[in-house]
Amino acid sequence: MSNPYFTPESLQFLRDLATNNSREWFIPRKAHYEALVRDPFLALIEAMQPALAKISPHFRSDPKPIGGSLFRLHRDARFSNDKSPYKPWAGARFFHERAKQTPAPSFYLHIAPGDCFIGGGIWHPEAPTQRKIREFILENPSSWVEATQGAPFKSSYTLGGDTLVRPPRGFDATHPLINDIKRKDFVAVRPLTDAQVCDSGLLGEVTSSFTRCAPLIDYLCAALDLEF
Repeated sequence: MSNPYFTPESLQFLRDLATNNSREWFIPRKAHYEALVRDPFLALIEAMQPALAKISPHFRSDPKPIGGSLFRLHRDARFSNDKSPYKPWAGARFFHERAKQTPAPSFYLHIAPGDCFIGGGIWHPEAPTQRKIREFILENPSSWVEATQGAPFKSSYTLGGDTLVRPPRGFDATHPLINDIKRKDFVAVRPLTDAQVCDSGLLGEVTSSFTRCAPLIDYLCAALDLEF
């Protein structure tokens, strides 16, 4: 049996960071962060490359420590009342090869003590992107139902994110999929326990979860004229 990527010590470090979110606390412990959180996550991202390529050849699992799949640790606090410098969680985005040129869905893994999850979709898209997806649902309703209500997907994932209170302008309020058309985010989430994150089977868990989320990602790629 292979060793786990993350350990209870990894999660404890993130708990401690949440409690002591300052440069004075973190800088002397930067090596611990790298050994317990960053480097294991980069190893997992690299190990995901073959599996992700089988799910879709157009998605990338990039293990570069800067500019790759792993989200940066530092927060952008310029426009926030919360000036804490670090994110007390770790996340990785497994992105479409054209993501830098055009809005695109992605697969996602989030590690935070007591709030770990696997996700997929497109989060907070701009209004033109939202409209393209809504219109695609209107034009391809059966495929949307198949993607989001098929047994493998529905047994694992819950659609989430923000929604409009009222139907968007130009859409029929009585449409049978109006609750999905009202979505502002087109994302699905599957929770993970801390024990699952610290288990040696995490790579297989992420792989199988991404596979079950693939119908949603495929549908969103089609809506946005992207290859899957």
